[in-house]
Amino acid sequence: MTTAELQAEKLYYADIQLMLREGLIEKVKRGYYHWVEDAVGSEVLIINRLFPDAVLCMETALFYYSYSDRNSSRWHLALSKNVSKERAKLDYPFIKVYRMEPFLLPLGETVGEIDSIKVRIYDRDRTVCDVLRNMNKMDREIFNKAIQGYVKDTKKNIPNLLRYAKELHVQKRVRELIGVWL
Repeated sequence: MTTAELQAEKLYYADIQLMLREGLIEKVKRGYYHWVEDAVGSEVLIINRLFPDAVLCMETALFYYSYSDRNSSRWHLALSKNVSKERAKLDYPFIKVYRMEPFLLPLGETVGEIDSIKVRIYDRDRTVCDVLRNMNKMDREIFNKAIQGYVKDTKKNIPNLLRYAKELHVQKRVRELIGVWL
């Protein structure tokens, strides 16, 4: 919740400070708070609230699609490169932001569900293209499991993969690293 929402409920600075001291709420960042007792799925709620324009990607999406057995300690988000970098400076929850051209942001976006909360997330094919784009920055084991998981997945969509690969300029990597398995 925001400071403005708390004030609309007639909770002002002194009330907010008292709730912070008593451990009823926690400060997420300046002007944003969350209820401590809402622990289940609270990180997902916070991410959705702070970043309504973000799309879950990379290791978060890999875990969602079971292409990785490692649940990352950070939420991986794709944001427009035109968004202020200050917005992503948080103490909690832990995030990693991938900044990209605004026209690439909706490419392959779909709706998923984490802890019964709807989230914006990239589909399987876009996630694999992103992994190929960032393969030199990733842990080798996660990368290999992701590629093998995608190849074995019956829900993969090769035409989408090829279309995304063209848009994201990873066609050569798709041919070399995935094409041999198909």
